[in-house]
Amino acid sequence: MFLGTSGSKRPRHRKENSFFVGSKLRNRDRFKLVGRVEIGECGVGKLVPDGDGGGDFWHCGGGEFQGFWVVEFQGFWVVEFTRDLKRKLEVLKGWFAISETLAAVFSLLLMSCSVFGNGEWVTCSGIVPMRDRDDKISITDFGGVGDGKTINTKAFRKAIYRIEHLDREGGTLLYIPSGVYLTEPFNLTSHMTLYLARGAVIKATQSTENWPLIAPLPSYGRGRELPGGRYISFIHGDGLQDVFITGDNGTIDGQGDVWWNMWRQGTLQFTRPNLIEIMNSANIRISNIIFKNSPFWNIHPVYCSNVVIQNITILAPADSPNTDGIDPDSSSHVCIEDSYISTGDDLIAVKSGWDEYGIAYGRPSHDITIRRVTGSSPFAGIAVGSETSGGVEDILVEHINLFNTGFGIHLKTNIGRGGVIKNITISNVYMENVRKGIKISGDVGDHPDDNYDPNALPVLKDVTVTDVWGEKVQQPGLIHGLKNAPFTRDLSI
Repeated sequence: MFLGTSGSKRPRHRKENSFFVGSKLRNRDRFKLVGRVEIGECGVGKLVPDGDGGGDFWHCGGGEFQGFWVVEFQGFWVVEFTRDLKRKLEVLKGWFAISETLAAVFSLLLMSCSVFGNGEWVTCSGIVPMRDRDDKISITDFGGVGDGKTINTKAFRKAIYRIEHLDREGGTLLYIPSGVYLTEPFNLTSHMTLYLARGAVIKATQSTENWPLIAPLPSYGRGRELPGGRYISFIHGDGLQDVFITGDNGTIDGQGDVWWNMWRQGTLQFTRPNLIEIMNSANIRISNIIFKNSPFWNIHPVYCSNVVIQNITILAPADSPNTDGIDPDSSSHVCIEDSYISTGDDLIAVKSGWDEYGIAYGRPSHDITIRRVTGSSPFAGIAVGSETSGGVEDILVEHINLFNTGFGIHLKTNIGRGGVIKNITISNVYMENVRKGIKISGDVGDHPDDNYDPNALPVLKDVTVTDVWGEKVQQPGLIHGLKNAPFTRDLSI
C-alpha cells in the first residue's frame, strides 16, 4: 500500500506479497471501501463502486495489471497500488486534478506490507485514544469570519475562554468550518478539541511587531536563536491535559516567509515562534491536519508526556531556515506515525536541553516511537540532537522512507552537552538521493553562551541500526566521535 506524490517511487525493496488490487482487505473494521479506479486501454479512469472489499483482478491491454483500490481510512483517501506505479500516479494526477490539499493527503505516508504484522495494525497511538466530545461550538458563534481578511483573534480567545470557564463534562470541541481564518497567536486550554473541517485554514498574521514574547525554556537558558526571551508559538499551550488538534485535513498556515526574511537579513530581535508548542502537558493528540510555512520549528512538544502525532502533513520550502518538522523535547511516551514531512531542516529531531541549562534541568526524552514517516529535507530525515543535555533513551525508529535528503539518520551532539544517548533502535529505512546515509557526530551545534563546561562530554551507547538501504547515496556512513568520549560502546550498524 502506498501514498506518495507524483514524483515518488515505490522503494524497490518492498515485496508485493499482499494487498494487491482485488485482494481481500484484512482488518475490514478499519477500512471503508469507497470503490476502485480501473484504467482502461485508452488510459481513461473510472470509479467503480464495489462494497464488498473483494473482487477479481482485472487487466488492461496485453494482460498487464492496471488498477488500484481507493479506500477511506480514518478520514484519509488511501490508494492501494499494484504494479506499474508510475503510470498509476500519472493517471491519478490527471484524474483527480489534485489540489494542494489533496496532493498533501496523497503524500501523507508511504505504506507497505510492514504496516501489518500477522494481520494486525501496528501502532503506538493507543496511548492517547481518540474521543468524542458532546459539547460542540463553532468559531462562527463567537464572530469568526473566514474571509482571509478579518482578524479573528478575539473570536478564538472568546471561544477558548468559554471552553475553559464553563468546563463542560467531557470537554468541548471547537469547530472551524471551511474558510480562511486570519488570527494572531492564541492559547489552547485543557479538555478541548480544535477541529478543522475540510477547507478550513487557520492562518497567522504577518504583523510581527505586536507578537507576544515569553520566557526562554529553562532547559535552554535563552532563546534558541538569540539571547533573551522568544516569540510565543502561533498556537500555544502550557500545563494542559486532554487536548486534541485534529480535523478533516484542514490547514494551519504560519505564513513564515516574513520571519524567514528577518532571519536572513539579520533583523530578528528574538527567537522566531514555533508553529505549535505544547509545554508541561499530557495526553495530547495531533492528527489529520496539514501544517505549512512555520516561522521556526513546526511542532514542539516540550516537557510533555503521552503525545500522539499521527496522520499529518508538514510542508515548508527546502530553503526555509530551521523549519524542523517535529521536535520532541525533554518529553516521554511520544508516538509519531504515518506522516509526510517536507521542510527546510530535520524532519524529526529528538532533543532534551542545551548544555549547562539542559544538564541542570535534567529531563530526558525517552520512550519515543517514530514509525512509517516519509519525507525530504536538505538536512536530516531522523535526528537525535544536537541539544541532548538531559539525555535521550529508548527510541524506536522503523519503516522510514527518505528522498532528496542531506542525511538519512543523524545522531549529533557536542562537547559541553553532557547527557547520555542510549538504547536507540533504527530499522527498515529506505533512502534515495541522499548525501550521507548514516552520520554519528560529536562536533555539531553551537552553545548558548561561554559558560558551558568543556569537560561535560556526551555518552553514546547501545545504538542498533539494521536493514537500511538506498539508491544514489553519496556516502553510506560517517562516524566522528570525541577524543575522550569515543562512540564505540555497543554500536551496531
